[in-house]
Amino acid sequence: MADESYDVKQPESVAAVLKVFALLQALSENNETGISDLSVRLAMPKATVYRFLQTMMTVGYVRQEKDSERYGLTMKMFELGTKALQFPDLVDLAKHHMQMMADITGETVHLGTLIDSEIIYIHKVDSRHNLGMYSRVGRRAPLHCTAIGKVLMAWEDPERRDRILKGADFKRFREKTIVDAAAFVTELQQVKAQGFGEDREEFDDHIRCLGVPIFDRLNRPIAGFSISFPTFRYDDSKKDEIVAMLQGAAKDISSQLGCSNFPLDK
Repeated sequence: MADESYDVKQPESVAAVLKVFALLQALSENNETGISDLSVRLAMPKATVYRFLQTMMTVGYVRQEKDSERYGLTMKMFELGTKALQFPDLVDLAKHHMQMMADITGETVHLGTLIDSEIIYIHKVDSRHNLGMYSRVGRRAPLHCTAIGKVLMAWEDPERRDRILKGADFKRFREKTIVDAAAFVTELQQVKAQGFGEDREEFDDHIRCLGVPIFDRLNRPIAGFSISFPTFRYDDSKKDEIVAMLQGAAKDISSQLGCSNFPLDK
């Protein structure tokens, strides 16, 4: 659906800025898109779309595939986005731990943080197996049926948590998805009591996840780790071992962020 906000009568310079951001948003939602598709989607003349895309290519934020002539965003946009993170060094602090956990388990490891009423993956290390969880850096995921979403909410200040959850869509993704807000709050109590969160095939079919939170110097949950397992490779007898590994990594990163009293310590 086109965003009509840039069609209202605005000073020419303001209207141009709104068109640029409309194009960037459209490309972020559907990478490698043609001029015709963008023109229809945004209700913007093809000539205008072409002119703005060419300018954005010149400054390095948009690329064009030579074979298909479709347009997409460049890594320069990702670099710009990472600078907006509240803790820009978080990925650097987490990378080694994530690689080690991926090497030990052979599975996909994610680092995610809160954005609006969803989580966003800001770093990942892929499974060494062909069959694993599909995801990508920059992908958003729901709070109510992901391990990272659960741990972020379980340790969140109750008043702020309730405000965040008011904006959450308790959509049913799978049979086991929790779709009731009250039931989700009960789940969060269990998550906090046990010291980790679980996704029990609630978001993706045949995928189990275990996750723990990362804290800042004020003991606020600012991110989360998770490890994702296809159900046929998930071994419940190793859960405690996996959780201990996650908690150890989270504690080390939290301490480097200034957390002196790690909340997951018994």
